[in-house]
Amino acid sequence: MATTDELIALLRRREMVIADHAWRDRDSASHLDALREVSEAIAAWPAAHGQTLDPRLKHYLANASYAKALAHLEQPA
Repeated sequence: MATTDELIALLRRREMVIADHAWRDRDSASHLDALREVSEAIAAWPAAHGQTLDPRLKHYLANASYAKALAHLEQPA
């Protein structure tokens, strides 16, 4: 399986951006740009690692089920 540390960091970063309501309220354009950037990085990640991803993780990422993807990656092996 591909190393997933980078993907975990991207998924956590996305959650942090979404949860930062103060940033969103203060500068919505910048907040949206940050959300777009991290979401694009998450969407691009499987193209570089797709051959070694397990089917469930591929499914979560293909359907933008990012919370489920993160939970899947964080569960004990």
